[in-house]
Amino acid sequence: MLYASYRDVSRAGGRWPHFTPQELACRCGGRGCRGAYWHDAAFLDALEALRAEMGRPLKINSGHRCAIWNAVVGGVPNSQHRRIAVDIAFQKHDRRAIVAAAERLGFTGIGIAKSFLHLDRRETPARWTYPGAEDLS
Repeated sequence: MLYASYRDVSRAGGRWPHFTPQELACRCGGRGCRGAYWHDAAFLDALEALRAEMGRPLKINSGHRCAIWNAVVGGVPNSQHRRIAVDIAFQKHDRRAIVAAAERLGFTGIGIAKSFLHLDRRETPARWTYPGAEDLS
């Protein structure tokens, strides 16, 4: 479900304590939306489970993107970020471990970049390596 702004989402209940609507919302700064946020409970459950399995924070570089922000950052027009997807900074995480955990937890779109991991739950599974990144297959 798309919310016009992450501010419209109640955080009551705390089902996803490690992720906020704000950090998963569009970061266009008002250029194309008011911080639009795509809420998907199953996606958030899987993201929370991934965080638990990794045992430490996951830094979200990018979440939902409005059409304008997606174009500004060079996203493909039909990007999964137009709904719900995340780019997670690798930071000090073990790359192979986080990719394997993401697969086990039901992420079906997995893109491996030099400094981040793209995750989504698309219908048709896809896995790719961005130019310059190590292929972890």
